[in-house]
Parts: sequence; C-alpha cells; structure tokens
Amino acid sequence: MKDILLSHLAGQPVIVGAGLAGLSAALHLRQPCVVLSPAPLGHEAASSLAQGGIAAAVGAEDSPDLHAQDTLAAGAGLSVPHIVKLITNSAPDAIRTLLEWGVPFAKKGEALDLHLEAAHSRHRILHVGGDRSGAAIMQTLIKRVRSRDTITVLEGTRLEGLVTEGGRLIGVRTSQGFLPTSCCVIASGGIGALYDCTTSPETLTGNGLAHAARAGARLVDMEFTQFHPTALKGVGQTGRRPLVSEAVRGAGALLVDETGNRFTEELQPRDIVARAISAHIQSGHDVFLDARAIGKTPFSLRFPGITASCMAMGIDPDAQLIPVSPAMHYHMGGLDVDEQGRTSVPGLWACGEAACTGLHGANRLASNSLLEAFVTGKWVAESVDSSMLPKVPFRAIALREVSNAPAVHDLASLMSQYAGLLRDERGLQALFETILPDIHVSNEALIAAFVASSALRRRESRGSHWRTDFPNQTMPNRTVLTITDLPSP
Repeated sequence: MKDILLSHLAGQPVIVGAGLAGLSAALHLRQPCVVLSPAPLGHEAASSLAQGGIAAAVGAEDSPDLHAQDTLAAGAGLSVPHIVKLITNSAPDAIRTLLEWGVPFAKKGEALDLHLEAAHSRHRILHVGGDRSGAAIMQTLIKRVRSRDTITVLEGTRLEGLVTEGGRLIGVRTSQGFLPTSCCVIASGGIGALYDCTTSPETLTGNGLAHAARAGARLVDMEFTQFHPTALKGVGQTGRRPLVSEAVRGAGALLVDETGNRFTEELQPRDIVARAISAHIQSGHDVFLDARAIGKTPFSLRFPGITASCMAMGIDPDAQLIPVSPAMHYHMGGLDVDEQGRTSVPGLWACGEAACTGLHGANRLASNSLLEAFVTGKWVAESVDSSMLPKVPFRAIALREVSNAPAVHDLASLMSQYAGLLRDERGLQALFETILPDIHVSNEALIAAFVASSALRRRESRGSHWRTDFPNQTMPNRTVLTITDLPSP
C-alpha cells in the first residue's frame, strides 16, 4: 500500500506546527514552504494563550546584559551562556520587527508600557491588552502568513512520520499524504497535555518530538517540566486550566491562604513559588491571589482575559480572592539543536518549545518563551535558506505502521503523580515500567518514557526538577538521550 503523494508540494521545506515559532520560521524563509497546522491557524497553539507578554531589554534602565543575567540566574546553572547572550541581544531587534509588522504593544504616551514579572530585575515585559499578548502577536503573524502566496498552510493536518534514507530526511508523512522533502522544521510545541492539570492545549502531547526521536534525533533535558505557580483552580478540575499571569504578581498581587496569611515571596523564580504553593496546599490550606488593591486601575480593565476566566467560575477578581494552584505549563527540554536550530538528523531543524536551545536551562524565566520562539524561528529560516539541500526522490513511499495511538494507560494521571513537581526513585521507576510496553505504539507513551528516564538519571534537584530523595545539587550536566537508550519493552 502506498501513501497519497503530495507531488505539488514536493521539495518544499515543511514546518510542523503553527504557533509563534513555526509562523516566524515561515515568514522569515525566502523560499516557498508548507506549514502543517493540526487545527485552524491560531487555535490549539500555546502561543495564542500567552498572557504576560514578551521579554526584551528596551527600557532606558535596562540592557541585554541584565536580561541575560536574570535568564542565567533562573536557569539554575544549566543555561548555555552564549545562547542566552545571543537571544537577549536579539530581543530589541525582534521587538522592532514585530512593531513594524503591526503588533499593537501597549504604550504609556509615546513609550512602550513595560510590565515586571517574577525573577526579572527590570520592567521589560511588552504586552498587549494587559493579558492578551500571545493572541495579538499570533493574529498579526497569521494575517501576514495568509497574505503570502509562497506559504501553503495545511490546516487540520498532523505529522504522522519522518522518513529517512541513510540517516538523512527524505520525506514527511502527513495525515493528507506523503510529501517528499529534504527539509523539515519541528515547531510542534511542548508536552503539557501529558499531564492532567495543564495550561496547554490538549494537542500538545509531544507528537513532533516523538517522530523526530523515532527518526534518530537526540533529545536533551527532558526531565525539566515547568509548573506555573498560579493556574486558576476549580473544584475537581483537570485538563486545561486558565492561567493567572505572572504579571498579576508583578503588579503587586499577593499570595495568601484562607486566613489571609502571606506565606511566600511572590516574585521568586517559578519553581520556588510553585513548590511553596504546592507544599502549603498539601499541608491543608487553600491558596489565593489577592489582587484587590494592586493599583488605581481596576483588575477587570487591567487584565480583561483573566477576569473573563474568573467570572466564568463566579469569581469577581476586583472584589474576591482568586483561587490558584500549580499546573504544568512549559517544557524546557526538547530536541537537541545547535545555534542554527539543526538537530542531530540531517535535514531536520527545530525551534520554539520543541527545541532545547539552552536558553532556559533548568527553569525558564517568565516571558522568555515568546522571545525564543520568534528569534529561533528566524534562525532556523536563515539556516535553511543558506543550506544546500539535496534533491529527494519524488515518489510515494511504502506505507508503514505509524504510531499516533493514544497512550494505553491513564498517562496524564501517572505523569502528574510520579513526574510532577516532586519526584523520587520509586515513583519514577513505577511510571517508567508501566508505560514502557506502550512506547512503540504510542507517541505519548514514548515522550513520557523520555521524561521518566531523564528524571531517573538526574540524581539531584535543580530548577524545575526536584527529587525528594536527592534534594541537593551536584555538578550541572545535560541529560542527552536517543530512542536507543530506552530498553526494549
């Protein structure tokens, strides 16, 4: 049996994913390309849900060096210094480009309005509409993408496999058919939907990472899963939960319990605040954000999106406490890439959350994700344009069994229980052994196995990875794995 051959698109670079990283790559490419979007553009993309904004040293009292210092401090010893410097130095130019493209960043008079977020030493978060930054940036890029006749967007189309010959990419199998190509960019986002409480869309299960791993790509630092401290808490709520942006605490909101007691410093790095909240909840308390007196402007005007989420649950944030708890939010690990976004598989690039560039280290600094997505999308485009891509055979490939089946077990519950904020040897081993039989039939199980295996290998606590049986830090090192490092079921 043969796949349908998408011959009219053959030879074009294929971008898997239509979040900010994927659209940035498409818009910066100087050649025709194909974008695979599993949903209509703007839907099911984590970039569209980003509230706080994008970090860049554009203020008079700020500098890329200060931005780099804050990023390195949050990364807990695992950020790659030269990558941090490259991206923070690129940030002001990225903002200029986004402004030229029409992103309506908020202003105070003629100057950009800059918010403060946790672990930043300066006000450097550019935003739109208070808490609708990601959606506004995405809509701007979507409009530009739709106006480009050199960009073909296949909406409702999933990646179903990467085909290699001699270790080099020769084609991409999609839900619409086989596309011969010597260039593919994985921009498929994170893995948040592998957990039962997450801020991510349900499609973010690591499908792109899994197919890249099956093609032989290296994955790095898969154990580093960041839990946002303040997701909106609902009774018995699982699945995707609305975020209460870091900017709310940056504006002065306090973390309190049901007695009104303030139990932690709100503007510490995310991992510290998330663990403090979790510990307080585990000790029998409820946790709330008190945002009732953060300024002259009412909360509902300052953060309209968060207000709408609160009101849907019967909470008026101008007058009431906002119930919060941690939820899986961002994945610092991903495909091992160089500063041009090249993976270990010739012909395969990666950018955005799917890539592990070394920017975030063990714990991402707030609002660096949109920055990284836009900048690395541009890097990848420049690398692809400058590469001498070999021609590939324009032929259909014999259909092979693909691995897009859902996990056999209640994976989200297992991941939250054993690979959540707190981990130990017993739980991680139980998780790994339970899901190992599924890794050849389920991409979700494969990525979960990478997370568990990496977490087992890191016998220390660092950043977002906290081992209760190894609470101290040892020497910093990267955890690099390929599919051959996982035992056969």
